[in-house]
Parts: sequence; structure tokens; C-alpha cells
Amino acid sequence: MGYFAGLDVSLEETAICIVDDAGRIVREARAASEPEALVAFFGACGMAMERVGLEACSLTAWLNQGLTAAGIAAICIEARQAKAAMGAMPNKTDRNDARGIAQIMRTGWYRAVHVKSPSCRSWRALLTARRMVLNKRRDVENGIRALLREVGLKVGTPSRKDFPARVRELAADDPVLASLAGSLLSVIEVMTQEADKLTKRVLDAVRVEPTCRRLMTVPGVGPLTALAFRATIDQPDRFRRSRDVGAHLGLTPRRYQSGETDVQGRISRCGDELARTALYEAAHSLLIRSTKWSALRAWGMNIAKRRGMARARVAVARKLAVILHRMWVDGSEFRWGKQAAAPVAAA
Repeated sequence: MGYFAGLDVSLEETAICIVDDAGRIVREARAASEPEALVAFFGACGMAMERVGLEACSLTAWLNQGLTAAGIAAICIEARQAKAAMGAMPNKTDRNDARGIAQIMRTGWYRAVHVKSPSCRSWRALLTARRMVLNKRRDVENGIRALLREVGLKVGTPSRKDFPARVRELAADDPVLASLAGSLLSVIEVMTQEADKLTKRVLDAVRVEPTCRRLMTVPGVGPLTALAFRATIDQPDRFRRSRDVGAHLGLTPRRYQSGETDVQGRISRCGDELARTALYEAAHSLLIRSTKWSALRAWGMNIAKRRGMARARVAVARKLAVILHRMWVDGSEFRWGKQAAAPVAAA
């Protein structure tokens, strides 16, 4: 007889439900949300698990790694899919969620989520930390602007280098305001130093990663975009077609079709937000800042003329995702294309 388990993971405890191949509940329990505790529970229960399912969450990669290392067939499933499957339950409890996940494992009605490798999780943590520091620095800068604005002082649009001097100049006549601004400027200085350190670590990681160096040959793609794409995709062979990467990153439009109604909406924004944002910024750089001609840029500018720059950025970001994946799989170089010759005027 086969047995299937569902785990509803929370920060401190995990609700566990085991069902047999007929769907009958065999055992329910709770254990600490630690790999060792879960491995000990399944070792002591005396039942060989065919599949053990857990919802994607912040602890998933850590728990999945520990369970898999112990020889337990752990499977991570999409949170959206689990929510849809368990939506008919009248009461939302950890116990009921574990029961629902166990039944999903038994029926096989799930889509497994790829658990990233330790190196990719480390790169992603680095990129997330850098973005967090930059966002907090921007928040402090905006806070300084708000403080000065309350007394009628307007900072304007100085460069980041000139921002501290401009603030001190405006606040010089008010000792209290000058003291507050000085404290906040000190915070900004520390954040800038730490952001520079994190940026250097990103550059160091890209320098020794051959895949990232190859991806950076694409116009508009810099170290941040290359590392974000590398960390998100992890294993390119898990996508059967390169064009599936665009949908995976939420860069394809939603579709609603029922009967005679067939509507395509905005992009889905599903998947990894970090990589999607990086590709969008790379597309902006390609269209606005790049000066060298390429077939990709010409295609994007043609879309911009017909449908606007915003749509062009999304289209180019989706195309970049496809191109980067194909270059990674094939080991090929970026194809710049051939520029059409200008027509010769008649004499």
C-alpha cells in the first residue's frame, strides 16, 4: 500500500497528514519546522512515503533539501495551485491544509516547483540585499526632502553626489533642522558604502561565472540582469522551449476565453519579480541608451512607433528572456543581424 503526506509549514510548527492510496487519513501529527524533526517523524512512523508535498514558502528550499538528503521524496508545489485546490474547504486551518496537500499528492494533481541550487539561492540573496539597501536609501532621501519641504525648502534635482551639500546648504539657518538632516545624511552615507560593497560582490560573482559573461554580450544586459537571470532560471533544461521562459517570468499577457469571449489582458506578472524587473530595465537600456544597431533594437523601436514605448519595453524584455535562454542552452553568441542598406536615390 502506498502512502502520501502533506505538510503545512509555518514558522515554528508543521502540520502533517498521511493518507493511503484510497484517500483515507492514516495519521495526523505536528512537528517542529526543522528538517531533522521531520526526518525523525517519517523515520519513526514506519510507513514508506511515495510522495511528501509542501507548499512553496520561505522555508521550502531549506526543508526540501533536508528531506531529500534523507531519501524522502519531497515535492514542492505552487502556492496558487494549492490554494485553488483547497478553496472548497469551509474552514481554513493548518490541519485542513495538510489534509488537502496530502490528497493533492495522492491524486497527482499538482505542478512541482523547481527548488533552486544553493549557489543560485546565494546569488538571489545577494541581489535582494543590494536592492533592499538601495530602496531604503531612497526612502531616507525622500524623508529628508519631506522634512525640508515642511518649512518651504525645496531640494530640487541635484545629483546623488551633490545631494548632501545641497541639503546642508538649505538647512544651515535652522540648527534643529540641520541636526536632523545631518543624522539622516550620515545614514545615507553608510548605506551608500554598503551598497557599493554589495555591488562589488555582484561584479565578482559575475566575473567568475561563464554563463553570466556570455549573457552580457547581449546589448542592454549588464552584470545585474545576467546574474538575476542566471539565479532565477538555474537549470535551463527544465524549459522545453525557450519561449516558455517569458511566460514563466510573467511577461506574457493574461488570457480569458469562454464561449464567444476571448480577451487578452495585461502581462500576468507571475513568477520571479526580481528577474522580470531586471529584464525590463535591460530592455529600457537597449531601446534608450544603446547606440549600436541590432535587429533586436530595430524590432523594439518599430513596436514603440506603432504602440508606444511602454509596450515596446515589455515586448523586448520578453524577447530578451527567450534569447538569453537560447544562448545559454546552445552556447551560441548574440546575433546582431544585418542592417538593411539605405535605398540609393535616382540620379
